[in-house]
Amino acid sequence: MHLLGAHLAVFYTARMASQDFSFDIVSKVDFAEVKNAFNQAEKELQNRYDFRGTAAKLDFDGTEISMTADDEFRLDQLRDIVFSKLIKRNIDARSLDYKKVEPGPGVSVKQKVAFKQGIEQDKAKALIKQIKDKGLKVNAQIQGDELRVSAKSKDDLQKTIQFVKSLELEFPVDFVNYR
Repeated sequence: MHLLGAHLAVFYTARMASQDFSFDIVSKVDFAEVKNAFNQAEKELQNRYDFRGTAAKLDFDGTEISMTADDEFRLDQLRDIVFSKLIKRNIDARSLDYKKVEPGPGVSVKQKVAFKQGIEQDKAKALIKQIKDKGLKVNAQIQGDELRVSAKSKDDLQKTIQFVKSLELEFPVDFVNYR
């Protein structure tokens, strides 16, 4: 019986030593917060005296915000309102994708604001290269539009998180599924 216990202890410690820890690097937008920011922007638009009697209008379809205004000047003001509300709701400015200004109905202009989701393949490869160049003892791989980072040590993962946070990236990142 004692011999069996020793074998189990060796097996258990070998199993624990080979266990990898991991986390995912993602770039996602919380659309519940976008909806809240949109509602606040819409409320401000209705209460602003300088927008009364104008064609200024906001729409949100669940994935992007559409802005319509009489002219480019009012469109700039609308853009500022929407932007300030998004920032207050912790939506990163790097995730905003302003589309081209187009003519709207009548003499108005319109513009859409889309939200970037996921990490593009070429940017993910560049991030992996930066992590490898840093010499961190981790393995990073692309999984769809996110990165999986794994290591034998939680300390190496913590160092990687701190390193990635210190980088000036073109996209916002978040760290999820830490195991």
